[in-house]
Amino acid sequence: MRRADKAERIGEILDELYPEPPIPLDHTDPYTLLVAVALSAQTTDKKVNEVTPALFELASTPEEMVELGPEKILELIREIGLAPTKARNLWTAATQILEEGGEVIPDWEFLESLAGVGHKTASVVMAQAFGVPAFPVDTHIHRLAWRWGLSDGSSVERTERDLKAVFPIETWNRRHLQIIYFGREYCPARRHVAETCPICSFAAVKSRLATEAKRVAGSRAGRAAKP
Repeated sequence: MRRADKAERIGEILDELYPEPPIPLDHTDPYTLLVAVALSAQTTDKKVNEVTPALFELASTPEEMVELGPEKILELIREIGLAPTKARNLWTAATQILEEGGEVIPDWEFLESLAGVGHKTASVVMAQAFGVPAFPVDTHIHRLAWRWGLSDGSSVERTERDLKAVFPIETWNRRHLQIIYFGREYCPARRHVAETCPICSFAAVKSRLATEAKRVAGSRAGRAAKP
């Protein structure tokens, strides 16, 4: 099956399963979305949503975040992975936002200049807060694009370029959310039966499934060998 045909069929299935995929991180505006996405690195969305209500009660604006200070921010997000670094970055980013006028604006250079904000976080904010076409690539998307043969898996940047090439631009903002939900609900990294998967059953590259199986087996063997 040609890559374009495969992507079209995948898109049809995703649209049927998730016609209006919600943003998984709780937020109220572009700034709180920016904070939530920055906190989600190496942390589950569920944990972020458990932590942010207390944080946003005290600091839902850049001004309030700066006033809160890094130490108090750390107290509020301590359960989040990499909390000390993220606390410093949230405070620094809020300071930067205030220096640039106090608002989160839909500008790539501005967003990617903020502390703790990489291209993926900026892409989520541009797509979900401002409706600018973007295709943020998280671990689920990177893994499934490789598994389905839509990209070669060589880098996140390559995956983003490949997915933008095979999916129409008007679908990008919902498509990345759809793939995330699909990966969580139907297409896990381990203990996955490709034959019964709505997408892997026709899209998965057999050689890549075999590679995944070897990686899992090797990981299990390594854990078993530890004293």
